[in-house]
Amino acid sequence: MTRRSLGFIDQVRRALKTSGASRYALSQETGIPEASLSRFLHGKGLSMESLDRLADALRLEVTVRDDG
Repeated sequence: MTRRSLGFIDQVRRALKTSGASRYALSQETGIPEASLSRFLHGKGLSMESLDRLADALRLEVTVRDDG
């Protein structure tokens, strides 16, 4: 059975949940409304700009994988 890797959005959600930072703190740091972060954790989308700010705050790095 092939193991499917998490997509980018799922990785960001996982990092947000495991970061230990409160939604309030991340909201203050990123400028993303706390309600938007809550909706994101429950499956709703965020704009690319917001995802970028959230990834920066969580110190995530996007890499390109060559499955060649």
